[in-house]
Amino acid sequence: MCLVFVCDEEEKVLGTQQAPGNCPYCGGVVMATDVETAWRLCCLPLCFKTKRKYSCTSCSRRLVTYP
Repeated sequence: MCLVFVCDEEEKVLGTQQAPGNCPYCGGVVMATDVETAWRLCCLPLCFKTKRKYSCTSCSRRLVTYP
């Protein structure tokens, strides 16, 4: 008997806006992107999470914020 779990993670961009401050690596403009992540198991939604991701427009690095 074979049991197969089909899991899928789908990301959807909700919006982008300019964030305050500059990139610590190159001094470029920082953009804030709101992303909704949906986890699905066999086409059934399990979890929805909304996150804000920061990235530099000049060097394309993903920036991490610390609380």
